[in-house]
Parts: sequence; C-alpha cells; structure tokens
Amino acid sequence: MDTSQESQGGSRQVSELFPGVRLTSVPTIKNAPLPAEGNGSFSNVQLALLLLLVPYAVKSLLPLVSRGGFYTYWFLFLLLGIPVTITYWTIMSHYGSRKNTKVTLPGKPASDYYTIKDADLKHQYGYTADRIPMQIFHDAYFEGKIDIKGDVLEALESRFDWASFGFTVELFKYVFFNFIPDVIFHTQAQDEEQIRDNYDRGNDFYEWFLGPRMIYTSGVVSDITREETLEELQDNKLKLVCDKLDLKPGDRLLDIGCGWGTLTAFAAKNYGVDATGITLAREQASFGNDRIQANGLSQDQARILCLDYRDIPKGKGRFNKIVSLEMAEHVGIRRYNAFLQEVYDLLDDNGTFVFQVAGLRPHWQYHDLVWGLFMNKYIFPGADASCALNWVIGRLEKAGFEVKSVDVLGVHYSATIWRWYKNWLANEDKVVEKYGRRMFRLWTFFLGWSTIVARYDIYPFHVLPLQEDHLDLRLQLFSEGGSSVFQITLHKNLNAYPRIEGVPSHTSIHGAPKREVIPIV
Repeated sequence: MDTSQESQGGSRQVSELFPGVRLTSVPTIKNAPLPAEGNGSFSNVQLALLLLLVPYAVKSLLPLVSRGGFYTYWFLFLLLGIPVTITYWTIMSHYGSRKNTKVTLPGKPASDYYTIKDADLKHQYGYTADRIPMQIFHDAYFEGKIDIKGDVLEALESRFDWASFGFTVELFKYVFFNFIPDVIFHTQAQDEEQIRDNYDRGNDFYEWFLGPRMIYTSGVVSDITREETLEELQDNKLKLVCDKLDLKPGDRLLDIGCGWGTLTAFAAKNYGVDATGITLAREQASFGNDRIQANGLSQDQARILCLDYRDIPKGKGRFNKIVSLEMAEHVGIRRYNAFLQEVYDLLDDNGTFVFQVAGLRPHWQYHDLVWGLFMNKYIFPGADASCALNWVIGRLEKAGFEVKSVDVLGVHYSATIWRWYKNWLANEDKVVEKYGRRMFRLWTFFLGWSTIVARYDIYPFHVLPLQEDHLDLRLQLFSEGGSSVFQITLHKNLNAYPRIEGVPSHTSIHGAPKREVIPIV
C-alpha cells in the first residue's frame, strides 16, 4: 500500500480499505500505512472487585481458614493482592480486544515479517499461529536470534499483525525489581550513574543520528508540504523557544538539562543573553563549551556547567529566563514537585519559564506500556516521569506557576525521530565497527518504534504559522501512538506579574515574531 503517491501535502480518504479512517500523504512525516488500534482492555473497577472478592472466596472455600474472621480476610488480601493483579494484567493484556477494528490487519504469516534463527524460539513460536510477545521479540532481535525482513520501521508499522503486547514474566520482573524501586528511591547517585552511562557513551554515537546540531529533543515542523531537513526542524525549535522566552540582551538565561549546549550557545549568539547550561554528562559539557568558543562567544557570555540540577547555586530570582527541554523525565515522579519548586525559586518574579516534557496519553493501550518499559530499560533508564498533560499541569500550578500557553509537539517529534532514524541507518557501518551489531539493532528498533509512537497528538497543534491554504492539511494530519511532547510557557502566578507585556511573545496566538538568526556551527 503506497501512501506517498499523492501530490505533496494533503490527505486521502481510503474508504475502500479502512472505512472512516483518514490516511495522510504529507512529505514531512513518515505517514501511517496501517493506523490500527491495539488492545486497551483494562478496568480499575474489575481489578478492585477481584482484589476484594478473591480473598473472601479463598477464605470461604478452604476449610483451614474458613473459621477465620476479619484478620484472616485482610491477611489473605495482602497475601493474594500481587498474584491477583499479575493474573488480571496477564489475562487482559493477552486476550483483551482491540479498541476498534476500523483498520483491518493484513493477516500475513509471521514469516513475511521476520525469520527466527534460534532453535528454541523457533520451536516455541515458529510453528504456530500465535503472535510472539513484543518483549521476547525485541530482546531476541537485539541478540541476533531473529532477523527482521526488510526495513525495521516498515515491519513495526505492521506490528499488530505479527506481535502481541501481552505482559511476560520478564516484564513483570523488570517492573517489580527495577522500575518500581527506581521510582521509589530515585537518588542523586542513581541519576548520576544512569545519565553518565548513557550520555557519556561517545559524542560520535549521538552525532550519527542527531546530526551537527546535536539536539536530542523534538524539532518543529513549519511547512508540511516539503521534507524540511533535520537542521531546519531544530533551528525552528531553537528560534521558537527563544521567542517564547522573549529573550532580550542582558537577560540571565538558565538552560537546565542543556545536552550538548546548542540552545545555550544559540541564545547567547543571537539574543545577547548571559546563558548558563547545566548537564550531568561530562562529554556533553566539554562539547558544549567547545561549541560556545567555536561560535565566537566567551565564557563571560555563555558556559556549560557539569553538575546535578540539585547543585545549581541557589539564590532567589538569579535568572529571569529559564528553559528545560525534555529533562524533567529524568527528575522522576518522587522529586518532581521539589524540582519545580527549585525552578520557581531560581526564577525572577517577572521571569518566564519554558518547560518541554515528553508525556503520555491517558487512554493507553498495552503496546504503549510495553514500549514505555522498553524505553525505560534500554534507552532512558530512570526516566519515570513521562506523564499525562493534566498531571504535569497540576504539578506546575502547585509549584506556583501560571500557564501562559501549551503546545503539543507529538507529530513534530515523529518528524524529528524519522530523520534521526534515516541518519542512523546511513551510518550503520560506523556504528557497528565501534559499538557492535547489538547496539546498532537496539537503536534502530528504538528510533523506528518511536517514530510511530510519537505520531499521536492529544490535542490540535498550532506552533508556527502555516499559509492559509494549508490550514485544512494541518487539521487533517492523522497520528497514532501513545507518547507526545508538551511545550508549556509559564510565569509566576503573582498579582504583580506584568501579563500584558507578554502578549507580543504569545506565539500560540500571534505566531513567532519575525527575526533573522544565525545558525550554530
């Protein structure tokens, strides 16, 4: 099925294939050829009833405990709670129905999508019609026990046709012995170990998919009628963020979780601000300071500091502009409120805070959970604070912030990751030579799956103005998946805050101000 045969831009109704489903054929994203819904069968009410009734039934049926009373019941409740929960999740994730069946699955044999090379796996899944659990599949693929036929991203587009998203023993083990302890404790030492192990792997590793900008966050699409380059998407984002911050010469900017320092250097170079970037990764800090120097900036104008966000020198109102792009996920749920309170204290009472964070849609499906656990285990360990938008807004308001605007960048992130994916494939030989075939496969799988998952947007988006005749195309963009990105502009909720002065930089209403900028080198 070819979704790219239409003229540039636009969408098509394919009622002969998927009644009531609109497919797109715009060049700026990887269009969904099979936007199927997965299994989302789950009920808190059902689980609660099982947790309450199963101990009562056991108490009544087994003679040895039937004579027990109130305390026996609650003992059984505590004893059986986890097994009942695991059983419920297992049954519902394996046998629940799809949310809807508007999109018909191809029904092809698994052998059309992949080849099993391992004898044990072939015995278990190679001779049956059962779909292989995705966790078992991707682990086997990383280890070379399974080969995907053709392009990985294309195979993942049809994942509901050949994979199941039921919870496995390995997933439950990871949840109970890794994920939950990380969420509960989330120590500073944990953050330092996980961040440095990940981001100090090697700048070349990341450059092979991030490109010369070295920005590991979502870019922004400005024109859906053409395939903007990755650098254009990232430059659009850099300019948009600086415009939302309403940067002016002399502003004191703090970039928390600055990565390789591109935004820090860009803001100092183009807007004349005093910019400070913060990262835990030593390689990122060194790269960022070299980039600042290469762009003709002194350490008096911009600098990258290698330290934990908890160790940012305190001082109320030290910065009048603060930005944090997709770093708060690593803060963790446990310390989220404390982190936002620290940002509040560091921000001047008349200052602006731009907060970009990856998040999830509330109406999840099991493939969203399997994807999230895959990401937590292999790609972003310790990043447990990707939550729904209402949860994020609630924490921000609790910390004392007032929301000025919210933009949802899920489709933009999909466009960005698709370009990362193509860059990564183009550098296969270099990656395999230095980091091995397993690492190449793991990141190929991550970038391909994330391209799909990020296509979902929870709300209509409006970031950069499009020409009026493209408006219908923007509103018709189809997207699917379970992850998104929220870009939130905030200031302190104080009576004395000069809100009217922020109207010109309210980009969601007026569009970004026109300004020529110089790209980072």
